[in-house]
Amino acid sequence: MLEIAGLNTYYGRAHILQGLSLSVGKGEVMVLLGRNGAGKSTTMKSVIGLLRPSSGSIRFDGAEIAGQEPHRIARLGLGYVPEERRVFADLTVMENLEVGRQKPRAGLRPWTPERLFELFPNLGRMRDRPGGRMSGGEQQMLTIARTLMGNPRLVLLDEPSEGLAPVIVEQMAQAIQALKQEGLTVLLAEQNLHFAGGVADRATVVEKGRVVWSGSMAELRANEEVRGQYLAL
Repeated sequence: MLEIAGLNTYYGRAHILQGLSLSVGKGEVMVLLGRNGAGKSTTMKSVIGLLRPSSGSIRFDGAEIAGQEPHRIARLGLGYVPEERRVFADLTVMENLEVGRQKPRAGLRPWTPERLFELFPNLGRMRDRPGGRMSGGEQQMLTIARTLMGNPRLVLLDEPSEGLAPVIVEQMAQAIQALKQEGLTVLLAEQNLHFAGGVADRATVVEKGRVVWSGSMAELRANEEVRGQYLAL
């Protein structure tokens, strides 16, 4: 579903992604792990088109998308949930969802507000509440729901558990598991290894913009050296 090869991305003169390569299979949940500054968010922004790579390839469902405009990438069926959430504070829950609406896609059951309220019951109880009057966890749910209204085939989730209460983190894990059951493909950027371990099939560990390890979650749990060297705080 997603194949990244030899990706190089800069912030100004800072060389952030240095030949990064990874792949995500259809229907898979893959987690990108690493400390702050490792290149996780830069990878996400390069894929969705918010940053333009200087070189390398990004293929989504067989089509080259590196360097395309974000709205064109989104229309292909790639959804992005930013770390900053970015809900529309003056719009209600229902209005935020409507902003994200795209046409149904062949082979996928379309998302509706009613289906999303089954996934996130909290949102169903505050349909008319403005986004600016919601807690951080509720805003995170709304951001994911708004992205799903675009009926994506692949979802990029950037640090969805960051700063959330444990009960909300558990709800996030359940939601990601439900998305996998729906057949969606998910690329998740995380620092929370426990959270990632509950939802992901495979892990790719990045350090200083390079892939330093890749394998199954079971293999990562068994590899104390990798966890200690690249993931310990």
